[in-house]
Amino acid sequence: MIYETFAQVYDTLMDQDLYTQWRDYVTKRVQPNGQAMLELAGGSGSLAVLLVQAGFKVTDFDLSGDMLSLAEQKADAAKIELPLILGDMQDLTDMPTYQIVTCFDDSVCYMPDIDAVTNVFKQVYSVLDAGGDFMFDAHSLHQMDDLFPGYMYNYQTEDYAFLWTSYEGEVPHSAEHDLTFFLYDEKIDAYKPLIETHKERTYPVEVYKQALVEAGFNSIEVTSDFGNEPVTDTSVRWFFHAKK
Repeated sequence: MIYETFAQVYDTLMDQDLYTQWRDYVTKRVQPNGQAMLELAGGSGSLAVLLVQAGFKVTDFDLSGDMLSLAEQKADAAKIELPLILGDMQDLTDMPTYQIVTCFDDSVCYMPDIDAVTNVFKQVYSVLDAGGDFMFDAHSLHQMDDLFPGYMYNYQTEDYAFLWTSYEGEVPHSAEHDLTFFLYDEKIDAYKPLIETHKERTYPVEVYKQALVEAGFNSIEVTSDFGNEPVTDTSVRWFFHAKK
């Protein structure tokens, strides 16, 4: 499952400043007032904790039990209430409704095709209250087509080493990331290699907007740089805010 291994080093690899920027993106658009919020692909809970502390009533929803275990630890450390749900965001059947749904860190780009993306949007629409807000981000075409191919990143500590290599995917506007972890195993007194491949795909802004409209959303705002800049040809990440 995606992130089973990644969860072990996730917090070290992620830029913690990103979480505060995602939080600020949300709070600039919706004034916190105890609203029920569903954070899809909420992962290890770093953003969820910040959103709870900002004044939202957040539920962390993720596909990985390992990630949710980390989220539980963070919620306990912060002494906050953070409901956790293990599930696939392509199926939100029998879920309660929320006033806000978020899906950040380019998580929609893990969907295999635009039909799956549209289905996620429809699922989100079904669990949003009337007038509710849906906010998510996605890799831009520039990021996927120009920046990811050939990208490499290495990181090492006393306990593990991590290698990240990205290359062009098999379909338009896609990329594949080979993630190799070398984790120290005391039993064999050596580093054990573990490999995962992550596949991501994005689409032109208008395609995302059409999918949102098909799902029933309106009043769609699209920006870049955590909502601080308009979309340009060199934008790296797009931000979408839609209303039900």
